[in-house]
Amino acid sequence: MHLNHLSLTNFRNFTRLDMDLPRRAVLLVGNNAQGKTSLLEAIYFLAAFTSFQTHSDRQLINFLAAKENPAVARIVAEYEKGKKKHRLEIRIIQEAVGPVGWRTRKEILLDGVKRSANDVIGQFNAALFIPQMSQVLEGGPEDRRRYLNLAIAQVVQGYAKALGDYQQTITQRNALLKQLSERGGDLNQLDFWDQSLAGAGSQIIYWRIQSIQELERLAVQNHLDLTRGKEVLRIAYDPAFDPIPRPTGQFNLRMDVPLDRTALDLESIKRGFIAELKKLRKEEVARGVTTIGPHRDDLRFLANGVDISDYGSRGQVRTALLALKLAEVNWMKDRTGEWPVILLDEVMAELDSERRSDLMATLEKSEQSLLTTTDFNHFSQDFLNASTLWQVQSGTVIFALDDPKKS
Repeated sequence: MHLNHLSLTNFRNFTRLDMDLPRRAVLLVGNNAQGKTSLLEAIYFLAAFTSFQTHSDRQLINFLAAKENPAVARIVAEYEKGKKKHRLEIRIIQEAVGPVGWRTRKEILLDGVKRSANDVIGQFNAALFIPQMSQVLEGGPEDRRRYLNLAIAQVVQGYAKALGDYQQTITQRNALLKQLSERGGDLNQLDFWDQSLAGAGSQIIYWRIQSIQELERLAVQNHLDLTRGKEVLRIAYDPAFDPIPRPTGQFNLRMDVPLDRTALDLESIKRGFIAELKKLRKEEVARGVTTIGPHRDDLRFLANGVDISDYGSRGQVRTALLALKLAEVNWMKDRTGEWPVILLDEVMAELDSERRSDLMATLEKSEQSLLTTTDFNHFSQDFLNASTLWQVQSGTVIFALDDPKKS
């Protein structure tokens, strides 16, 4: 995959930007708060239709343009995938609703045709490396689910739609549970929502089982290489509803014994999910919420059997995260047949010299990457010689920049 051209209008601090991108590594240099990260954010938005810096699309609109009604930010990309050229445009529109209200919405056009995000996600692929991604290991389950959802949605067609359907059903089912808790009623009203929840939920579980196993296989080898054979990484899927039947009388404890769920078929997962929902009905009515399902899943990362999230050193966290992200890049390549565009925001400063070398070796194999930095010393001279160097300053890209290491 190759991003040929990027155009930004009123996106963050870029009022207007048009740039052609080469088929090589691009190093974006500049001080903090100049727009380097915003450039990566715009490119990642093309892949995920969400920002890695904010949950509010409204914040992506340039603050001066946001005073207009309507206010529009645009990201336009021309890219090649599978030897075919495409044009992807995203419009982020803020408009007044009533005397004091505002709403923000997205319009997405692929090759000139307006489409939904669920239909278009996966058409453009990007893998993102940012320092904040340590939250995948050190944060809460919601951080790990978010990472997993964004990665799988790019390569598994239909995943984003199933996730959206599931979230809508959870909202409706929880509303009914709360109503039954407060006012009483016939519990059989839950039958329809249980079927809907299990339909979308079992599909999500099935795809997560397959994807995590594929990611783990790649990450294990990466981690062995990064630790020079000293540590074995394991990525353990911890589903809120476990489709593997548990013998009667056993407690639901976290176990470090690997479980192979890949032989489970979609229909058996769905049947088990429905049965578990029925078993928990009285408890869920009393609590007014759905207590099991993919919305409560988690991942665990273990090195030599030790949970890195709870007991890992800073170095172990960085190494495991790098192994995971390198696995993600190769997984996307295996699943789509195309290298994703690789985006790295000040990542080299977080790594020691050996890890930097390992990462740069992957970048050399990939088709296109964009990196931000404030310090050239984090890169080898060979890497700089093979890269395009651009400076970002006050929302402007300066396309002619000499290598300061040569002066």
